Amino acid sequence: MDLALSARDAAFRDEVRRFLDEKLTPKLRATGKLMTSVYADYETTMTWHRALHAKGWVAPAWPVEYGGCDWSVMQHYIFASELSAAGAPPLSPMGVGMCGPVLIGHGTAEQKAFYLPRILSGADFWCQGYSEPGSGSDLASLQMSAVDMGDHFLCNGSKIWTTHANYANRIFNLVRTSKEDIPQRGITFLLIDMETAGVKVEPLVMLSGEHIQNQVFFTDVKVPKANVVGKVGDGWTVAKYLMQFERGGHAYAPGLATRLERIRAMARAERGSDGARLIDDAAFAAKIAAAGVEITGLEFTEHRIMSALSNGEAPGAESSLLKTRGTEISQLLTELALEAAAHYALPYQPHATRPGGPVPGFTAPSDNRTPVGPEHSWPVTAKYLNDRAGSIYAGTNEIQRNIMAKAVLGL
Repeated sequence: MDLALSARDAAFRDEVRRFLDEKLTPKLRATGKLMTSVYADYETTMTWHRALHAKGWVAPAWPVEYGGCDWSVMQHYIFASELSAAGAPPLSPMGVGMCGPVLIGHGTAEQKAFYLPRILSGADFWCQGYSEPGSGSDLASLQMSAVDMGDHFLCNGSKIWTTHANYANRIFNLVRTSKEDIPQRGITFLLIDMETAGVKVEPLVMLSGEHIQNQVFFTDVKVPKANVVGKVGDGWTVAKYLMQFERGGHAYAPGLATRLERIRAMARAERGSDGARLIDDAAFAAKIAAAGVEITGLEFTEHRIMSALSNGEAPGAESSLLKTRGTEISQLLTELALEAAAHYALPYQPHATRPGGPVPGFTAPSDNRTPVGPEHSWPVTAKYLNDRAGSIYAGTNEIQRNIMAKAVLGL
């Protein structure tokens, strides 16, 4: 595995940097720097989405015939690295990163022709209807029903922890179309228009105070049978296909490395009149170094997977490995950031940050209250609280370890 950039890759890196210098506005950079969630707010997300779409880079991993880019695996990694280093806000993964690939892999020609251009342009903003109040990690126990009514399904039930459902105009759902002895059977992958009569969205406010998650209720919702992706009753196959993109569809290491550098900068700042710096504390410096080792190890694992992908190999259980280590290292960084922020982590001031959604009682980012403490401390606590979900969403890390134990160790 050769880690040196070829002349072609170096030229591509320079092209990406020029694009970011031109299109990544100060406001977008500020959002990327002060985010408290894994998601940017809707307005920022769509502003950046449109800029990437205009360049033709909004869905580079898609096949070229559907609007993707003819990039090498290394160029994809370079792109992700440069976005992170520049502080670009992330896009919502629900459309470009999940629903789009599923439609490309399992959708009909009509579904691809209708939905894919709308995902690329941002005309459709998607959310994911998987978890239910009684079905999280044990997703196969889901109970939302879809009864066959001839030319349509009649859907009843609810979905929970639905990110940005308060902005989405479409949702991809797993629903139960029949009850079988094996719970994974009888599940269907269904696309639903959020404007359909009987769909209701209720907010769920996170520990960080942000309204990002929601519960979505479906009461006698009529959904055309043309909205089934794959075969009726075979939605589990489609869902497993999607999870490869949800769990391992992006590179963690570049963003983690950028965050670690910010924590180093925080630790270098003077903490008092005596000029003391946290970075000079041997115990904390060791923690920073250990985190750097973890990130480097993850980066080399990602490079190894890229090398395998370049040779046509499937990622397999590596997607679970990346999700597990990526989210756990992310949580470690939030703990180090809290330590570096010290007493400045105490004030609750979402008005000074860029939350992933509305914060009841605050009008961030236009609130005119003066923030307390240095800028690097403002998002620390909210990011820590928000990131507790990292080891739960997209399948808990315990589930991921079960997958790795079975697929890799044969247990």
